Amino acid sequence: MEEQFILRVPPSVAERIERLMNESAASSSSSNPEDASLDLSFSEDGRNGTFMIGNESFPASLLDLPAVVESYKTYDDSVLIKTADIGQMIMVREENDPAPEGVEYKHGLTPPMRDARRRRFRREPDLNAELVSQVEKHLISIMHGVSNASVIGGEEGADRKKAAAARATKPEVPEPAANGEEAEPERSDSDESVDPEN
Repeated sequence: MEEQFILRVPPSVAERIERLMNESAASSSSSNPEDASLDLSFSEDGRNGTFMIGNESFPASLLDLPAVVESYKTYDDSVLIKTADIGQMIMVREENDPAPEGVEYKHGLTPPMRDARRRRFRREPDLNAELVSQVEKHLISIMHGVSNASVIGGEEGADRKKAAAARATKPEVPEPAANGEEAEPERSDSDESVDPEN
C-alpha cells in the first residue's frame, strides 16, 4: 500500500495549485520555475511547519483525523482498488488564521462527520485516581500472594453476601387444589406448548 495524507489548503492556494497541475510540461518550462515550486517543511516537533508555493509561505499543521479514511483508485471506472488508509491531514492556513488546538482535528472530512469525536464516539470514562491506585495496590498484593482480608468496599462486600443469601428462596412447589384435585401449573404468555384438550 501507498502512504498518503490529505492536503487541505485555503481556496486561493488551491486555485494556484490547480493551475500548476493543469499546465502542460512545455508551458511550465517556459514560465518562471520559481512560480511552479511547491515545498513543505516541518519543524523538529513534526507537527508544525511551512508550506511554500512560489515565493509565498503559509503555516501548516499535521493533524490526526478522528477516523481512518480509505482511498481508492480505478483504471476503468468500474473496478476500485484500495490504495491506502489515511489517518492524517496537513492543514495549510493563512498567516492570520489561528493554529488548531491539539494534535487531533475534531471534524471529519465531510459534513456528517462534523464534530465527530464528540458526537460519534464513546466518551472516555471518568476514573477516580484514588480508586485506581487502590485497586492497583490490591492487584499487586494478590499477585505477590499476600492474603489480604480487606476488600475494596470492605463492608459493602459483606452486605452484598447477606442480601444474596436472603434472596435465596425455596423452590416453588404447586399447592394442591381445595377440592383435592391436582392444581394446574401456571402458564405464561410465552409458553408455546399446545393444550392436549384442544
